[in-house]
Amino acid sequence: MRSLLFVPGDSERKLEKGFGAGADTVIVDLEDSVAPQNKVLAREIAARFIAERRGQAGSAIYIRVNDLSTGLTDDDLAALVPVKPDGIMLPKSNSGQDVQQLSAKLRVREAENGLPDGAIKILPIITETPMGVLAAATYAGASARLAGLTWGAEDLSAAIGARSARDEHGRYTDVFRHARLMTILAAGAAEVDAIDTVFPNFRDMTAFTTECTEAERDGFTGKMAIHPDQVPVINAAFTPSAEAVKHSQAIVDAFQAAGNPGVVGIDGKMFDRPHLRLAERLLARAKAAGVSA
Repeated sequence: MRSLLFVPGDSERKLEKGFGAGADTVIVDLEDSVAPQNKVLAREIAARFIAERRGQAGSAIYIRVNDLSTGLTDDDLAALVPVKPDGIMLPKSNSGQDVQQLSAKLRVREAENGLPDGAIKILPIITETPMGVLAAATYAGASARLAGLTWGAEDLSAAIGARSARDEHGRYTDVFRHARLMTILAAGAAEVDAIDTVFPNFRDMTAFTTECTEAERDGFTGKMAIHPDQVPVINAAFTPSAEAVKHSQAIVDAFQAAGNPGVVGIDGKMFDRPHLRLAERLLARAKAAGVSA
């Protein structure tokens, strides 16, 4: 997953636009972008739209349900599991135990709707509560459904009383840099994708491009978007270049040719097994993006 685009579930017009934006994954939102009085309507609109377009969708479809503490999650699942989404985004996840709880709910819903056990993946947002940040290490081994880990700043800001998540230069302050860091490390420990959070100012493409570039550099494999115009920038930033793919393939080929040793030499430079692992990860991302050496 490189680009994940949020689309409000209560707007057929925005759903239409979002599904045509070219994102790898469309996240149909039943949570923050839907007013409390529109929750039921959002489920109906989203379910009908997805049912009608499911076979035509070029993007994976995830549903951001309301978090487990709201009492609305079961109704969200009852309405949307029948249209066979690829995954569920779980907001305000406090630990791997929340993923396990959602997984149990999904298992029941899958059985009721004739879906294979484990067909629907889970992508939790793990930093929207203080407990979530502190429990980042609990996601490793939590569930085979785990598709990745992502983070968010806005809800955490409200939870701790921070007036802003960024300083006067637009950089995240220490608390939020820590949350971002924990997401990368937790994803690495769980061996799943690390997905970077949204960039709210969709008109500032220069700053957005910089943030995408830095996220890819630091180990994120994708980024969430709040506007269709952000999708091409994300896809470009997180798609490995042909040159990078060629270099990574050369490293993999060299290790294979040498009998898989601890270190190999290529053009006078030494590469050890961490370089091999990095090359394999890049090639996997390239394959998913349709890029070949």
